[in-house]
Amino acid sequence: MNLLITGGCGFIGANLVRYQRQHYPEDRVVVLDALTYAGNLHNLDDFQADPGVKFVPGDILDGELVGSLLRDERIDAIAHLAAESHVDRSILGPMAFINTNVVGTATLLEAARAASIKRFLHVSTDEVYGSLEPHDPAFTEQTPLAPRSPYAASKAASDHLVLSYVHTYGFPALVTRCSNNYGPFQFPEKLIPLMILKALAGEPLPVYGDGRQVRDWIHVQDHCAGLSAVLRKGRLGEVYNLGGRAERANIDIVHAVLRLLGKPATLIRHVTDRPGHDRRYAIECQKAEAELGWRPQHNLEDGLRDTVEWYRQNELWWQRILSGEYRTWVERNYGERLARPDGELAPRKGLDSCA
Repeated sequence: MNLLITGGCGFIGANLVRYQRQHYPEDRVVVLDALTYAGNLHNLDDFQADPGVKFVPGDILDGELVGSLLRDERIDAIAHLAAESHVDRSILGPMAFINTNVVGTATLLEAARAASIKRFLHVSTDEVYGSLEPHDPAFTEQTPLAPRSPYAASKAASDHLVLSYVHTYGFPALVTRCSNNYGPFQFPEKLIPLMILKALAGEPLPVYGDGRQVRDWIHVQDHCAGLSAVLRKGRLGEVYNLGGRAERANIDIVHAVLRLLGKPATLIRHVTDRPGHDRRYAIECQKAEAELGWRPQHNLEDGLRDTVEWYRQNELWWQRILSGEYRTWVERNYGERLARPDGELAPRKGLDSCA
């Protein structure tokens, strides 16, 4: 298979590249990434000399580039992970999310349809389902979509768009919706890496509100195994939920990180809650387990311990992010090719997000 992974320099995308090379070395992987702030080419340093992995700098909004890439690389299947994905940023600047997540997906769909792609995997999120009360049953694939943030709305729109292509054009697409990911290479604006790095530095750990917002957590390696299973064995036109069966309150995750690092709970600082903050997400993933033989392999306690240790052992990786060196490198090597129409290479907002 010649597989195109959009957003392959991001957290989940880079882990999917690793999964593919480990489990399907006969396949060829082409990575298309615009290297915006969360796209880090250092995530793929291990593959610089791997002939089975090719990196192409570019934006999914560039229809001409995408079309020629699909033809020239003889792409058979697409795993579409390129997206703006941070809720806080979507509240501050929703148009970037609409452009990338909706218009970008539409551009990619049109190019894929013209190229007669055999399978198109659209990677989405449980946030499209909205929020649950404490005793509500978990989200299933039949749960109506009720997004409550600009990010979630942009992903819900792209989900609908992909599925409309299935029904209108017979397009060979599949959709996955996952719970909160954690693990190696996660950009340190998200809860777990942000807490790890602030705790390592002895800095205050900002927690929204009372911290009792509940999320289901899935290790990124389990998520990538699920994505690969859906891509290869899923029924076209179907939606598959991928969860970790590990619901925890945010504040409990923060306390667990502090315990693993031997840091005091006095570092926690409760701050004003995020506008419209969803209270609980929970994923029922029985469909993927029954149809595909997939199930999460990591329990949260072990996975969190391994993740903390990864950040401890990979200080150079995150120091490049905190210093901005990774952006300087991108601008030097790819700035002219990747500049957006407004002249900005990428958002420049610092690491001031909260849990």
